[in-house]
Amino acid sequence: MPSYVVLLGPPGAGKGTQAELISEKLNLAHISSGDIFRENLKNQTELGKQAQGYMNRGELVPDDLTIEMIKDRLQRPDCKEGALLDGFPRTPAQAEALGKMLAEWNGKVECVPYISVPPKELVGRLSGRWTCKEQGHVYHETFNPPKVAGKCDIDGSELYQRDDDKAETVERRIKVYLEQTTPLIDYYRKQGVLAEVDGTLPIEQVTTLLLKAIEKG
Repeated sequence: MPSYVVLLGPPGAGKGTQAELISEKLNLAHISSGDIFRENLKNQTELGKQAQGYMNRGELVPDDLTIEMIKDRLQRPDCKEGALLDGFPRTPAQAEALGKMLAEWNGKVECVPYISVPPKELVGRLSGRWTCKEQGHVYHETFNPPKVAGKCDIDGSELYQRDDDKAETVERRIKVYLEQTTPLIDYYRKQGVLAEVDGTLPIEQVTTLLLKAIEKG
């Protein structure tokens, strides 16, 4: 029976890194909702054209269209053993629709690992990024500081902070994520499939805990 896992985590929790590591270790296709959207828009598929129409009008793409894109992706050969879903579902309604879809294939969401990191730490991780003006090399005040403050190691150009890396923007992004995702976390907790993992630990330890949670699930 295929194995389906939904990975949750706020911006800055390391979800993208962990999704790559886990999908590789478990040999599960990594299904990112962002990638699926970009692929459908780029290839001008029928679903992509419909989504583009909503986006051009400044409207949200409806759930049923997003779900059709996910369904189409999950039916490809690389998802025969299941998939690790990243970025979908985002709401209890989408989770409900996903559950119904998987049930048609005798499958279900077996585990929902949630990488938990305190908001204060997330702000520190995300707002410490600085970019060089010449070629866009990226630095971080804590994890990858430049040798000389304010200057790029590679081309010596000035470093600046992009608007979306500024603390107030980052705080807003995290607040929105947590507000939007809390109902989804509660939904999966009630179903008994949520597994909270401490995202403040080193990357390797987080991976180990996530794998254990998925194996248990």
